[in-house]
Formats: sequence, C-alpha cells, structure tokens
Amino acid sequence: MILSNNKILITGGATGIGLGLTERFLAEGNTVLICGRRAAALKAVTDIYPSVITRVCDLSKADEREQLYNWISSEHPDLNVLINNAGIQEDVSLTDESFFPKAEKEIAINIEAPLHLSSMFSNLNSLHTIMNVSSGLGFVPIARMAVYCATKAFMHSFTLSLRHVLKPKNMEVIEIIPPAVNTDLGGHARQGLAPSVEEFVTAVFEQLKEQKAEITYGFSEGMLKAGHEERQKAFDRMNQ
Repeated sequence: MILSNNKILITGGATGIGLGLTERFLAEGNTVLICGRRAAALKAVTDIYPSVITRVCDLSKADEREQLYNWISSEHPDLNVLINNAGIQEDVSLTDESFFPKAEKEIAINIEAPLHLSSMFSNLNSLHTIMNVSSGLGFVPIARMAVYCATKAFMHSFTLSLRHVLKPKNMEVIEIIPPAVNTDLGGHARQGLAPSVEEFVTAVFEQLKEQKAEITYGFSEGMLKAGHEERQKAFDRMNQ
C-alpha cells in the first residue's frame, strides 16, 4: 500500500487506535474521513485537525451503514481505502441478564458492520485497500470477554477469505492485529500495562512500508505464529 495521497475512511476514528491511525495518516499526507456514534468525540478531533471530514453514524444499524455508503459514493467517490476499525468490548458474565443484549451489540458492531461495509465499499471503483482490525485475543481469548474475542477470531478468518475473494479485483486486504493497547476499550484504561497507541501505530506503519498483509506487535505477533500447545498455555495463564 502506498501510504500517502489516499482518501481514507476510518470507522471509529475519533478515539483509541482509530485516532492514532487518523493522526498518522494525516501526517503522511492523506485525506482522512472518520465516523462514529458520538458527535462530541468527532468534534474533538476536528477541533485539533480541521481537515478531517466527519460523519455521525451508528454502525450497529444497517440503515445507517447504508446511509454512510451512499454519502461516500455521492460526496467522496474517490475514496480508495476503507479501515474497519470500530469495535466495542464487554466484560460481562454469561449468567448476567444483560449478557445477551450486550453480546448482540458486540456482534453488530464488531462483525456485521465490517462485513456490510466491506461488501458495499468493494463496489466503489476507486477502492483499492481494505484494512480490518482484529486482535491478538482472536487467537487466545479471555473467557470473561468471550464474545469480543470470538468476534475477533471471526474477523481474522473473514479477512483471510476476503483477501482471496478480492484478489481478482486487485484489491489489497490487510489485517491489523493489535495486542492489548493503552486505550479505553471496554471502559478500562490500561495505563502502564500495555504499549501506547503511538508505539503501536508506529509499528503498524513500519510493517505497512514493508508491504506486510498481517500487521502484528508483541503478544499478537507471538500468538499469530504460535502452535496449539503454546496458545493453550497462554490461555491458561490469561484465565487463571
């Protein structure tokens, strides 16, 4: 992937890893569009980076995803990169009465949204790259976050197939596989316990320059390469 002079849509681009990618792609000379559920979070980005183009969109809703695509195809038909970054993480017991409603939301945002967007945006004549953000937890889950981890395992599998399916269209499909990063994903900051967003994004761009199709770092690099026995040991450690 050429890292400059693109027009890029980053879902969930106002916070966390999405914001880190937004900032770096801007610095590399790209036009960046971001979407998210919260207008205030989007405005906080444009207050600092006025060139960023924003769109309020609840990706858990199919009609809003379709409205997003229609807006892009009408107003930004030269968009050439889609980054499916938006995601939510719930830490909830299977026996909790809120488990299933929260699981439905996770599945809608973490799975349904990137599938739907990938399907629609692959019809844009200008599109040449799709990036999907999965997680090292897709290889070794934390049991109390079972649904989140399963959605990321799904995204890894889906991205492998998407790369194959879109090969005849000469579309590049890249998987970004973060470890735990110092963000507020799931409502819990990880200060001191994980690499910073800046550190991770720097590693992402180093690997993009190397034309890697699977972008890893630290824990996620180890788990991508690990065999069954090593992953089982990691699972046991993480779920004590």
